[in-house]
Amino acid sequence: MISAPVRVISTGNGSVQVEPTAQSGCGGCASRSSCGVSGLGKYFSSHRKAITVKCDATVSVGDELHLNMREGDLLKAGMLAYLFPSLLALICAGVASSLGLGDVGAAIGAGSGFALGFILARESNWTPRLVVQTHSSQGETP
Repeated sequence: MISAPVRVISTGNGSVQVEPTAQSGCGGCASRSSCGVSGLGKYFSSHRKAITVKCDATVSVGDELHLNMREGDLLKAGMLAYLFPSLLALICAGVASSLGLGDVGAAIGAGSGFALGFILARESNWTPRLVVQTHSSQGETP
């Protein structure tokens, strides 16, 4: 599990809005801003302020929680965001090249495939499953 500390900023209707409490990732070294290991910490970089997650536990504004994500979900998100568009770019470039459209056609095919990959990934509406843990339920998932 990948974990990030968060603070509750609002509650309601079985969900909470949280913001990160740590600057980024594990905080173990000076290169944490460019670290590839701290996936969930990078999700909560300074560019993102707050997100809403489902939470059945009784929490109030100001409570400290941990937001967890499985490593498999992080891998799936990376594949959907990076591998899928890149693969479509290569396929479309190959198709354009095999149709005899030359280098310009292959470049246009690659760009079109890349854009199509991003659009399809966005339209899939898949989001990683985030699990909220209160400090009192360490080891449990509410």
